[in-house]
Amino acid sequence: MVRALAVAAALLALASHPAAAETLRILALGDSLTAGYGLASKAQAYPALLEQRLRARGHDVKVINAGVSGDTTAGGRARLAWSIGEEPPDIAIVALGANDGLRGLDPGQMRRNLDAIIGALKEKGAKVLLAGMLAPPNFGADYAKEFNAVFPALAEKHDVAFLPFLLDGVAAERDLNQGDGIHPNDAGIAVMVDRITPYVLRLIDEARRG
Repeated sequence: MVRALAVAAALLALASHPAAAETLRILALGDSLTAGYGLASKAQAYPALLEQRLRARGHDVKVINAGVSGDTTAGGRARLAWSIGEEPPDIAIVALGANDGLRGLDPGQMRRNLDAIIGALKEKGAKVLLAGMLAPPNFGADYAKEFNAVFPALAEKHDVAFLPFLLDGVAAERDLNQGDGIHPNDAGIAVMVDRITPYVLRLIDEARRG
């Protein structure tokens, strides 16, 4: 009888923590800033280094680099189903919008694209981190105001984690960027990982708790 109770208790404990032994899948959906444009390999892009950082802290995770250089929010939306694949992610980092800004694309359409992306990821059960972007100054103050407002508004609407600026601490820092002044170098990627890790750690905790 005692043995039967012990077995039952062990089974109950396992059932209470189904995700504890499972590898969490983290989807990094983005553009060249995610893909690792200009770096020696994808192993030096922020998703790979983020995975290393999280594993070093004892978290069993797989970070999937779904970055496509040159991609806009429309492109990310169009390939979302393919990026998700057959096994939906537990966590998704949405880092799109930089190319919309560089091309002066309609912020309203950008908002609709990101809205659809976040909604679809949440429907799949993913915890979402929205990484914001800031508009370049060459399209004027009105454009920048409308563009920049998209990200916090969507984070509030969907009640998702929000990193206000993906390139915080990196943008306009010559020593942290490649020759084009846009894409981070290895040192800049390290800063990106420093900034994004606390947000992802909180989502890992939420995902583990269900």
